[in-house]
Amino acid sequence: MTTGGFDPMYGQADPTFGQTTGIKPGGLGKRAGARFIDWILAGIIGAVFFWLLGVVADLPDWVSVLPGAAFGWLYFIAFEVSSGSTPGKKLLGLHVNGSDNAPKPSLKDSAVRNLYMLLNLIPWIGGLLWFVAAIAIAFTISSSPTKQGWHDKVAGGTQVIDE
Repeated sequence: MTTGGFDPMYGQADPTFGQTTGIKPGGLGKRAGARFIDWILAGIIGAVFFWLLGVVADLPDWVSVLPGAAFGWLYFIAFEVSSGSTPGKKLLGLHVNGSDNAPKPSLKDSAVRNLYMLLNLIPWIGGLLWFVAAIAIAFTISSSPTKQGWHDKVAGGTQVIDE
């Protein structure tokens, strides 16, 4: 049983009350802004990378489009695991804590947390599935006192915090 954000049984702050632990959860607006910035950056980096790959390997143009969603997924994983923040999150003062309140997500935490992005790889309906997942994430972030989306909870309790 918790009282006023403090768990007397364990003598520590209850994680459902971000204010008592000194952690301020990242809000939906800042998170969406950071994600938008990261999509632009990942798109530019991916376009250059796959263009160069196409020139060097002489691949057909359509081949470079296929791994776009997978590249975006890897972009988020690489930055979250290495520093706890993507460039967009860093720019907007956000940081991702890993499961069990680790200072940054593990490879597994980040991979699972961003897994929904790979829905775009499913032919014909992938974009729609991704959109539904993104709306569900926005809804669960806005309705959670800790501002954790379903993807954060599935990833073991990762949390985006406002630094």
